[in-house]
Amino acid sequence: MKKLAGILALALVAFTFAFNSSKKSSSEEGIQFNVKTLKEAMAESKKTGKLIFVDCYTNWCGPCKRMAATSFVDPAVGKVFNKQFINLKMEMEKDAEGPEMARMYRVQAYPTLLVLDKDGKVVKQLVGGQSSQGLLDLAAAVAK
Repeated sequence: MKKLAGILALALVAFTFAFNSSKKSSSEEGIQFNVKTLKEAMAESKKTGKLIFVDCYTNWCGPCKRMAATSFVDPAVGKVFNKQFINLKMEMEKDAEGPEMARMYRVQAYPTLLVLDKDGKVVKQLVGGQSSQGLLDLAAAVAK
């Protein structure tokens, strides 16, 4: 009996491992945010022709945390944003460029979502938390 229980337990562990390893995590399916400076993103934008999407957030912002846990990890949103944009996340109070970007783009509330062109000019700016559909609508509004 002990032998059978051991075999069943081992089979269950193997099945769970195989099932979980075949699934992508939600962070792999959602928006892939690059660790770049704005200047680096602008250089990449000039090469690729992609617009730059910037999530301007703070650590204390509730709607920012909600978007990070829901809208940004949505596979449908990730598919569109990863193809269409260079995606940046900028903590506006703690990241090196954050305070300067907040001044430059007149960010006064969080989250603020920016779509910038290759020269860093604002194409579109949204203030407030967005649902997955809101993000997809944003991408459609600025599609080339």
